[in-house]
Amino acid sequence: MLDIGFLELMLIGIVGLLVLGPERLPRAARTTGMWIGKIKRTVSGMQREISAQLEAEELRQKLNEQQKKLDDSLKKAKRDVESIADTPSTPRSAPATKATQSETEQRVAKASSRLDDALQTVREETPPSSSPPSSAASEDAAEPEPTESQKAASNKDRNHQ
Repeated sequence: MLDIGFLELMLIGIVGLLVLGPERLPRAARTTGMWIGKIKRTVSGMQREISAQLEAEELRQKLNEQQKKLDDSLKKAKRDVESIADTPSTPRSAPATKATQSETEQRVAKASSRLDDALQTVREETPPSSSPPSSAASEDAAEPEPTESQKAASNKDRNHQ
């Protein structure tokens, strides 16, 4: 900060002694020290706050990335499930053959395994939560309410099992 040596401090002390006198010099030194301490505490507090805000922003970015990955995985699983549900089946008047049933079961099993794989990768990539005391707010943001399309996709998946 300031490069003050012993001689400079001695010169400042002698000038202060001459200007203030021996009675007011200790009080002035104490007041000056108090103000310097307050300034240092204020600056360090601001530095801590800035670093906490930067860390929170990094966590928000990671959370958004994880949310995007989860959304992409769920959209893919939803498309798979919808493609299975939307495939034209045999007419209702004609009995379904075993080959058609087994093919449908295989597609359902494949879509289900893809959904499980996507969910597993999202769980593995989620960092452990080591957040500040306000972790309740970040936990709420980490697990948003499922949308109607997600609910519909999970209901279709339950129906196929």
